[in-house]
Amino acid sequence: MTGPSTLITNIGELATVDPARGTEGVLRDAAVVMEGERISWLGPAAGAPDADARFDAEGRAVLPGWVDSHTHLVFAGDRTAEFEARMAGQDYAAGGIAVTVAATRGASDYDLTRLLLGRAAEAVAGGTTYLETKTGYGLSIEQEARSARIASTVADQVTYLGAHLVPAGMDADEYTDLVCGGMLAAVRPYVQWADVFCERGAFTEAQSRRVLAACRDAGLGLRVHGNQLGEGPGVRLAVEFGAASVDHVNYLNDDDVDALAGTWSGWDTRGGTGQRGTVATCLPACDLSTRQPLAPGRRLLDAGVEVALASNCNPGTSYTSSMNYCVATAVLQMGLSVQEAVRAATYGGALALGRHVGPDEDGLRAVGSIAVGHRADLHLLNAPSATHLAYRPGMPMTAAVWRAGERAV
Repeated sequence: MTGPSTLITNIGELATVDPARGTEGVLRDAAVVMEGERISWLGPAAGAPDADARFDAEGRAVLPGWVDSHTHLVFAGDRTAEFEARMAGQDYAAGGIAVTVAATRGASDYDLTRLLLGRAAEAVAGGTTYLETKTGYGLSIEQEARSARIASTVADQVTYLGAHLVPAGMDADEYTDLVCGGMLAAVRPYVQWADVFCERGAFTEAQSRRVLAACRDAGLGLRVHGNQLGEGPGVRLAVEFGAASVDHVNYLNDDDVDALAGTWSGWDTRGGTGQRGTVATCLPACDLSTRQPLAPGRRLLDAGVEVALASNCNPGTSYTSSMNYCVATAVLQMGLSVQEAVRAATYGGALALGRHVGPDEDGLRAVGSIAVGHRADLHLLNAPSATHLAYRPGMPMTAAVWRAGERAV
């Protein structure tokens, strides 16, 4: 039993972001049928089949729902003072995380859950239909396990980030032992991924390597915060360990770009076959807030690297979940085309989270693209084309959202 069907018709522009369609990924005068949680049909509106319900898009554009593959939503407290200081010229440093750790530890389960639900609802209201979030503001066995448990009740995927910052008063190597041992065991039932902040002021290359090895051996997928504040070992470690993504990537040398590109050699973007590589996840809202150079998305794409865009929603450096804003920034300031930015914010995020599937796998697992059999995650814009996301930056563009076939907005 698949559930009731809904026909969305009179779509002015349907951006499927389906690599199997190649250059035919944008359909005009189109329609989509959702049946239960899946897409069951798409094509010209004139040939659409009957359905149990009908929705008139009135010539507006439909995209896949945004896939936000990098957020930090389980937190309490406020870092407005830090933001004001940074806008006045103070450099960003990782140590500000400790302010959020103190506030988060002091919050009740009820308050953390309430805050997380509110932030997730804001993301959905802006067109996000698939959401990752991380731990990392607990930094003790009990608190990290609590954050992971709460996150698992709301987010689609949860990443363990015990290796976010060394708590004040602890030896860095002793804390790394904890991250790789008792803390990892405590969060393991609730998480799918592990991450490490491999950066000055956070975790060294040797410590990051230990974290990645322990989490890999525990059966978790891997991600890396890397190359945010300067050139460093983050990209190299991500490639070495076969991480699904390396995130931030503001400072890259030629060897970093070549290494990432090498992970994608042999990947068939049309069929989804071959060895998937390491996605470079760009976080433009964070770059603007921290006044770092914008990640070189154009350079990465030209080198053959798959790129994702994500919000990095967090209280210190990117307090926004607006993927519309991230797409507009990528177009206006990073040199991506509208189509490239939309792909990075949908299909790219799906790749980074292991939610793109090949032709012989269950299509219902697939998010970030619109194709028959894929999960019915759709974002209706209040505009005739996706170009308006950058053409009218900052304007309210989300008219309706369907998540797994259910109307969410």
